Amino acid sequence: MTDNPIHITLVTLGVDDVQASAAFYERLGLKRSSASQEEVAFFDMGGLAFGLFGRESLALDAGVPAGGTGFNSFSLAWNQPDTASVDAAIERAIEAGATLVKAAEKVFWGGYSGYFADPDGHLWEVAHNPFSPLRENGSMELPE
Repeated sequence: MTDNPIHITLVTLGVDDVQASAAFYERLGLKRSSASQEEVAFFDMGGLAFGLFGRESLALDAGVPAGGTGFNSFSLAWNQPDTASVDAAIERAIEAGATLVKAAEKVFWGGYSGYFADPDGHLWEVAHNPFSPLRENGSMELPE
């Protein structure tokens, strides 16, 4: 066992067109890092780095096939302090070029959420979870 705790430091999405996807995330409100290059884009998300890398190149780097479609078995979540903020965030994403997947609504677990897909089809859930408050910096606070 190691003394080093696990920290997710970078989330990278494989995309068809790095520059087009980076422009979408900039329209959504993220600021591109100066570490970005033609084939990779980085954004600071307040303690977590977010990256965009060509789908084929990312698959080649990992040694896996790049093909395949459908549900990738994950979604990214963008939690909000209240339901009105959920609606506003989804509208902001749609205005930036996202596709609405599921309109926000009250959900079975007691919160309020909806989904959009970025231009490459990556799912984003926008949610208000009344059982997990957000810290002042917007990060999620889980009970111990």
